[in-house]
Amino acid sequence: MRDEADVAVVGGGIVGLMTARLLAREGLDVVLLEAGDLGAQASGANAGSIHLQLQYPEFAAYGEDWARAYIPCLRFLEASLSLWEGLAEDLDADLGLKLSGGLVVATTGAQMDRLAAKARIEAEAGLEMHLLGREDLRAMAPYLAPDAIGAAFCPREGKANPLRVTPVLAGAAAAAGVRVMTRTEVTGIDAEATGFILRTGAGPLRAGRIVNAAGAAAGRIGRMLGTRLAIEGFPLQVTVTEPVAPLIPHLVYSAAAKLSLKQLANGGCVIGGGWPAKLRGDTLVTDPSSLTGNMATAARAVPAMAQARAIRSWTAWVNGTADWRPILGPDPNAPGVIHALFPWVGFSAGPMTARVAADLVLGRAPAMPLAGLSLLFD
Repeated sequence: MRDEADVAVVGGGIVGLMTARLLAREGLDVVLLEAGDLGAQASGANAGSIHLQLQYPEFAAYGEDWARAYIPCLRFLEASLSLWEGLAEDLDADLGLKLSGGLVVATTGAQMDRLAAKARIEAEAGLEMHLLGREDLRAMAPYLAPDAIGAAFCPREGKANPLRVTPVLAGAAAAAGVRVMTRTEVTGIDAEATGFILRTGAGPLRAGRIVNAAGAAAGRIGRMLGTRLAIEGFPLQVTVTEPVAPLIPHLVYSAAAKLSLKQLANGGCVIGGGWPAKLRGDTLVTDPSSLTGNMATAARAVPAMAQARAIRSWTAWVNGTADWRPILGPDPNAPGVIHALFPWVGFSAGPMTARVAADLVLGRAPAMPLAGLSLLFD
């Protein structure tokens, strides 16, 4: 590869590809470095959920103080969702985006009480939320199990197809002039007077600035710069069923157990929700106990799922921080480096994360305020 660029973007997922494209369209010479294949981890292997509301398991575990501290992230997600809505037209491609709403389904009065408390905080953030009783829920979602007594409904949640999104973004980035280098791992970074030298398997690259969009591997990139990033990789798994008749128009969560459930246009149902995969040596493998637990949870929430056969399960490294807040902004120890990392729900937050990262590289005020949002601004 040519050994110089204005900007090196590390990571070939949704954030890296979108950031690189935005910068190239501004006239910068951009190289994207991906250690494996584009979108091979969280961006291309996630369950495709477009999240907006507070995640119920975390709200139940961490409480209202955590939720209020997370309000800037909710506003960020809502702004990112607005970018998602214009993305198909911008890229002239069908991304499988459909925002028909998300339901967190309760089966006990205690769960409904927590959903009501959660909805009050979401309203403080300006989110549209509706609490549904048994009758309204049955009218909206007759496919749910009889023990569903109510739900929190967020009209703007939904789904997109990760298997479409990443290839389309890769083509758009290349068309904008980004030099995309796959299977090119960054093995070291040295600072110099005019920027950085990134050591890679394809040779050294000199770049004036760096965007760290490496997801679960971002901590390793941070260490090369002398910065400890409070982010880790978590091995998760997802399952898809055989195609079945149209059944589930919504994104479905359960307040009783970890679950995300949605139906694709071809009839297959994607079942996830944060169930762990296993690590065998350096290789991720599916965990049979997670598979059976996840499928059982789906069948308890939507009884028809008990008749659908699982045809494929897969794994991915997902990046996470302890309190779910992003690491987004300039590196405090390495001027010229921007970290662009939104944990756990990075697919949903990807468009705005990329927009903010590009703004910072270009010396502009970021499209969203970072104070109170990013861990780098505490």
